Amino acid sequence: MLEAELEPEGLAWQTGVWNRISGVYVNEIDQRFVPVVEATVARAELTVGETALDLGTGTGAVAQRAAEIVGPSGGVVGVDISSDMLAAAHKRLARLGLNNVTLREGRAESIPVDDAAFDAVLASLSMMYMLDRAAAAREIARILRPGGCFVASVWAGPEDCDIVHFQQTAGRLAGPPPVPGVGPASMADPTTFLGQLAAAGIEARIESRVLSFDFDDFESAWDALAGVTTAHLSAEQQQEAKDAVTAALYPNGDGPRRFENLTHFIVGRAGA
Repeated sequence: MLEAELEPEGLAWQTGVWNRISGVYVNEIDQRFVPVVEATVARAELTVGETALDLGTGTGAVAQRAAEIVGPSGGVVGVDISSDMLAAAHKRLARLGLNNVTLREGRAESIPVDDAAFDAVLASLSMMYMLDRAAAAREIARILRPGGCFVASVWAGPEDCDIVHFQQTAGRLAGPPPVPGVGPASMADPTTFLGQLAAAGIEARIESRVLSFDFDDFESAWDALAGVTTAHLSAEQQQEAKDAVTAALYPNGDGPRRFENLTHFIVGRAGA
């Protein structure tokens, strides 16, 4: 359980990070995370007419795909703590003419929807950043209908996941987050979360798969994966961080690089 005095600081920190990085997601990250989005949504086995909630919707990539599947007779709600991310999601959905999606500002620990309202809850690469995952598990169970499906995707650890290796190496000079246990590798071992889901009434399993994306060179990877989050570092610290990443992930010099990322999918179902 998150200590009460850490929660406001942690939430403000999280919201600030996602607001600052929303433009990078639209321009760089979304296109590379398509394989994760597709694999997450596919595991929910949505059908026409169903309702789904996208938890940590970000720029709306999962909400979009789910809305296309459930169709006008179904519905999707996207929830996120970041107003800037939600603004980007609204633009995406409006451009595509998807009218069966509702966007709401909110957090996983207190999801702003009714009990037993959804056939599926999806969380693509967002659970790693939840401040209180036990509370989130209870909320997910609360809003799922009996027999409803929960699917989350999370990154593995740095030894198996290049994006985590990159971000952890780049972030070593930035200092720890204000809330422990939060970050890209925080669910490299999802076992604890499986127990939290089980306690809430959702039996889940883990499926793992390596997914990849590419960058043309080091600078484009840096700008997309670390530019915003290390922007407060001094010029000297920035260069030190870049040198560390180059040594760790570009030992043969600059150039195109494929990032291979072991991804864990947590797939569960609420009790009847």
